[in-house]
Amino acid sequence: MTKPTVLFVPGLRDHVEDHWQTHAARAIPGSVTVPPLEADRLSRDARVAALDAALRRIEGEVILAAHSAGCLMVAQWATRPTGQVCGALLVTPADVETPLPAGYPTLETLAEGGWLPITRERLPFPTTVVASRNDPLARFDKVAQLAQCWGAELIDAGEVGHLNPAAGFGPWADALPLIDGLVRERV
Repeated sequence: MTKPTVLFVPGLRDHVEDHWQTHAARAIPGSVTVPPLEADRLSRDARVAALDAALRRIEGEVILAAHSAGCLMVAQWATRPTGQVCGALLVTPADVETPLPAGYPTLETLAEGGWLPITRERLPFPTTVVASRNDPLARFDKVAQLAQCWGAELIDAGEVGHLNPAAGFGPWADALPLIDGLVRERV
């Protein structure tokens, strides 16, 4: 059986050079990243359409590796899946239903962009959610609730902030083993 392609789904800040997703993408041959949007950057529907377009360009099975709002894009996309996705790693989903810290979009802006409410339907593929105990963008208990709704395995990553460069994470040692675990389930 052919290994699934890993598709990285960034959050609202798109590609960040020293992000764990960027490092993991470089380490996984044949992996793909959803490209950034030129317009409608805060539109959930536009982001989900970009995810769908990236998936349509890939032949065979896919493992999704999403971060922050990218996790919410995956959950929304999964309400009408194609069957191509065979697993997902959702890392530190953002809680866009609660006001985010300064420098992030407001609740009003997120509502206008279609981000509210967060989709809570069970995901139709094996999913692992990684939650942080001190994420400034989502409380641990909220992420645990989302993981339960999504039918996902929850991993408590401890106090790792939002698992981004601002939290001290460029490379993230757990990323590749978690992705590889989802891939191994398929081959």
